[in-house]
Amino acid sequence: MGWIERILRLLLSPQVFAPLIYPGIVTILAVIIFMLWLERKIAAKVQLRYGPLYVLKRLGGIIQLIADLLRFLFAHPIIPEAVDKLAFVMGPILLFALVYLPAVALPVSSGFVAISSDLNLLLALALIVIGPIFVLILGWASNNKFSLIGGLREGYLMMAYEMPLFITVLSMAVVYNSFDLVEIVERQAGGHWGVLLNPLAAVLFLLIAFMSTSRYPFEIAEAESELVMGPYTEYSGILYGLTMGASYVKLYVLSLLFTEVFLGGWYPTIWPLNTHPILPGLVVLGKALVVMSIGVFLRAVYPRYRIDQGLKIGWHVFFSLSIASLLISLGVVGIRVLG
Repeated sequence: MGWIERILRLLLSPQVFAPLIYPGIVTILAVIIFMLWLERKIAAKVQLRYGPLYVLKRLGGIIQLIADLLRFLFAHPIIPEAVDKLAFVMGPILLFALVYLPAVALPVSSGFVAISSDLNLLLALALIVIGPIFVLILGWASNNKFSLIGGLREGYLMMAYEMPLFITVLSMAVVYNSFDLVEIVERQAGGHWGVLLNPLAAVLFLLIAFMSTSRYPFEIAEAESELVMGPYTEYSGILYGLTMGASYVKLYVLSLLFTEVFLGGWYPTIWPLNTHPILPGLVVLGKALVVMSIGVFLRAVYPRYRIDQGLKIGWHVFFSLSIASLLISLGVVGIRVLG
């Protein structure tokens, strides 16, 4: 019993449970499957697509998703002769791993944190911006002009959305006077949610999250009607599955961050239940799934922007509004001080 207790204690410790179970890899895989199904169902309803809507209708058209998953898992990945083989193969693996990594820095309750730090908000942001670099590597390693153009597009967009993303999130750190996500959530316990204190920052963060994860109307790097599949043109099998899943993982991570900064995190959860990971974790996950559902819904209703339009929105609109959101946060702090 001693060894069993030690193993269970190890598995249930935040340092192991968070990376492996929640908000880690097991939950991420389940969320990817659910969001792919939901995205297809929404598109089928809006655009009257036959497959997801009517094939095995009693089970919600799930059989088409299962068929695609099996195809990705068991299809033989083709590696062209002219590619940089090491970068070509390792790129999707590292891309998926790095977009998943920031989830480890996100708490799921006040008493369950894998990385207990006063700066875990900055750590999460720093880890989030590493992943897009590997999209550039994928485009270069593929030795394909469409892939290279798609990778360069992602590089241009990355420079356009990273600065507004940082400013928007840091504007909320100004409001709550902390870089600790646990402390930020705890200060929203009385209903002082970030979306109410600074709605501009909340809407802007949401739009930037959709832009950075290639959600419509910002699916500019892939642009299948122009670039086949952009940086992922030469990929097949499980390697393509990793590149496709990476965008959903990043959307999941950003949705968790949005939930904890703007939507009160695990609140409303009564004490002492907010120190246990189960109920607070379900509250955070439920809010994040709602945010993700908004992102996948956009696929069915919006056309794609051109690259010049996306860059103009990033630099002219998002950057200017992020500065405005910072000024709003300073105003909120000033009102509190004067009050």
